[in-house]
Amino acid sequence: MSDIEHIGFIGIGNMGTPMAGHLARAGYDVTAYDLTPDRARRFADAHSARTTESLAELGRNADLVITMLPSGREVRHALLEAQDGALAANLRPGSFVIDMSSADPVGTRKLGEELAPRRIALVDAPVSGGVVRAKDASLAIMIGGDVAAVAAVKPVLARMGGKLFEVGSLGCGHAMKALNNFLAGTSFAAASEAVRVGRQFGLDPAVMIDVINVSTGRSFASDVVMKQHVLSGTFATGFALGLLAKDVRIAADLANQVGADAPIGALVSDLIAGARDAIGGDVDHSRAAEYWNGKG
Repeated sequence: MSDIEHIGFIGIGNMGTPMAGHLARAGYDVTAYDLTPDRARRFADAHSARTTESLAELGRNADLVITMLPSGREVRHALLEAQDGALAANLRPGSFVIDMSSADPVGTRKLGEELAPRRIALVDAPVSGGVVRAKDASLAIMIGGDVAAVAAVKPVLARMGGKLFEVGSLGCGHAMKALNNFLAGTSFAAASEAVRVGRQFGLDPAVMIDVINVSTGRSFASDVVMKQHVLSGTFATGFALGLLAKDVRIAADLANQVGADAPIGALVSDLIAGARDAIGGDVDHSRAAEYWNGKG
C-alpha cells in the first residue's frame, strides 16, 4: 500500500459506497464523509471504518482524499471553500487528492495549479461502468496527472477498478470520460431516432434492434440500453439523464475551449439537455428515448 494508509472518502452515494468499501476491505484506514451524515455512518458501521462531519478533520487525518461528487463545482468547494475548514487548508504537504467525479477538465487543471503551492498533488480519475461494476471492482478508470503522483496512487485505484488507463496529464482523465460519454450519448440518440423512423414506416422495433445488434450499427446503446431497458420498458440502466447531459455538455464545451470544430457534440448536447429539461434530470437516461418517441 506504499506510504498511503489513511484515506478520506467524500461522497458515499451509489457509486462511492462500494468503491470505498473495497478500500476498507483492502486494509486501508478509511474515513467517510457525506452531506447526508447517516450514509457515512451506515458505511462506517458496515466496514469498521471511521466517519466525520468535518472536512477539516478529514483533511488533518488523511494521506489521500478521494472525491466522488456530482461535478467539479462541489469538488472545488470541498477543497477550497467549505466553511468548516476547507480540505486544502488542513491536508499535509505531500498528500494527494483523487477526483473520481465527472468534471470540467479545464477547471481540473486550474484546481491543480491552486493546490500545487501547498504541495498537494491532484489526480483526476473518473470511472466508467456504473454501480454494477463499482460493486465488483471492475470499473474502467481513466487517470490523468503528474507521473509521480499517478504512480503513488495507482495501487489505491487498482482496488476499485479492473482496467486502469493512464491517459495523460492532469485533466485528461476528465476529458476522456466526457468524450466517452459523448459517444455513448450520440449512439443512444441515433439508435432512438432510427427506431422511431423505422416504427413509423412499419418496422417492428424489436426486430430492428436484433438486426442492428448483429450488423454494423451495433453499439452499447443498441445492445444494452435499447434492447434491455427501452424496449423492455424497465428503464433501469442506473445512469441518470442529468448526469449524461452534464457529461455531454462538458465534451461540447471542451471542443469550444480548444477551438475544435465539433457540430455533432453541440447538437447531441442540446438534444439530451432538451429531454432532461422536459422529463427531469433524476430519471434514468434511457427514458429519453420514450420522450423523443413522443411518449414522455
